[in-house]
Amino acid sequence: MKLIDAHHHIWIPEQASPDIGYGWLRDIGAMKPFGDPTPIQRDYKYDEFMAESIEHELVGSVFLQTDGTLPNPVDETRWVASVFSESQLPHAIVGFADLDNSTAAAHIEQHLACGFFRGVRQIVSRLDDQPALSFAPKHYLRSSMWSDNVALLAEYDLSFDLQLYPEQMLEAARVFSQLPKLSVIVDHAGSPWDLSATGFARWKAGVSAMSELPNVTMKLSGFGMFDSSWSSASVQSLLLHCVQTFGSSRMMFGSNFPVDKLMANYDEVVNRISTALTNVAEIEGLDTDALLSDVFCNTAKRIYRL
Repeated sequence: MKLIDAHHHIWIPEQASPDIGYGWLRDIGAMKPFGDPTPIQRDYKYDEFMAESIEHELVGSVFLQTDGTLPNPVDETRWVASVFSESQLPHAIVGFADLDNSTAAAHIEQHLACGFFRGVRQIVSRLDDQPALSFAPKHYLRSSMWSDNVALLAEYDLSFDLQLYPEQMLEAARVFSQLPKLSVIVDHAGSPWDLSATGFARWKAGVSAMSELPNVTMKLSGFGMFDSSWSSASVQSLLLHCVQTFGSSRMMFGSNFPVDKLMANYDEVVNRISTALTNVAEIEGLDTDALLSDVFCNTAKRIYRL
């Protein structure tokens, strides 16, 4: 199957030139919300990423920012753009800007000078009662400066990748309902970290609320971050609800490599999602080929303007 990977990373923490200034990638062994990152705290270059799949053909990709504490996040975008410029495939870059800082507009304009730049991600995932799972140091969704700078993205024709927890989705839906011209992509299927009956119900309600905003798209990625033994069966109910709420034209695939490489190889990730979607198509009476084409190619191509 030909596919566009709408969520992956490449990085070079072992290199001194260019020195991107990575923090967590050089803090060897320091635990992350997804577990022990030690095996991936090394250089992960474009050639290794492109060689991950044996069964499928990568025909394009979207790079997602790596570290929210870089001294100058534009350095990362410049380096990735230089790597992508040597490829014959279509690519896009989603970089970092601290949208809760007065430097945001300047950094966005510098990012725009780099080829392939399509959007910004600043992770907002925060749970006050689960500090070990929190990525964000504060509630960005409640900051007026942050909201003002997010609004700037639409003026620049850029998208926003939204990584958050289900507990934050209703609040996020209220925030982004005020920004109807901004393309918003929910990363990692909304981070379903709690799949108890209560947690699943909370996730479903949040996804439904986000789906009511026509400018929001759902990204099927990062399942291993919250369930190291995930399978096609374990995510089928999640994908069923995503299909029922977002529809195939507002869903896309992302590998989240090399982070999810900690839990499964590339083709296992693709095949598990493909199998679950095939089952969902049968349940819903949908055209399986059309569903897979949208999720694995068409939606990412349109949303990230590849």
